Amino acid sequence: MNKKISMSSMVSRASLDQKLALAKRCSREATLAGAKAAAVATVASAIPTLASVRMLPWAKANINPTGQALIISTVAGMAYFIAADKKILSLARQHSFENAPEHLKNTSFQGTGRPHPAFFRP
Repeated sequence: MNKKISMSSMVSRASLDQKLALAKRCSREATLAGAKAAAVATVASAIPTLASVRMLPWAKANINPTGQALIISTVAGMAYFIAADKKILSLARQHSFENAPEHLKNTSFQGTGRPHPAFFRP
C-alpha cells in the first residue's frame, strides 16, 4: 500500500504561499483602483444630477431624492466594478506574460517589412 508520488505532481508549500500572496496583492490593488474610480464617478454624477433637479422643471417634478440617490449610486457602482475588473485583467495579463516561456515572450510581428502607418505603430 505504499504509493509513489512523483515530484512533478507535488506542489510546494512555498509556491502556494507565493501565489496566495500575489492574489491578495492583486485583489487589494483592484479594490483600491475601484474605490478611486467610484469616488470620482460619484462626484462626476452627483454634480449634474443635483444641479439638474434644482434648475430643470422636468427633473424637479419627476426625480425625487430616492431617484437622485439611485442615479448617483448606480454610476458609482458601475465605475467600481469596471475599474476593478480592468485592473484584475491587466495584472493577470502582466503576470501571465512574466511566467511565460522565453520563446513566447517575443511578440513583435515583423510582417512583410512594410512600415506601419503612424496610428498602427506599436
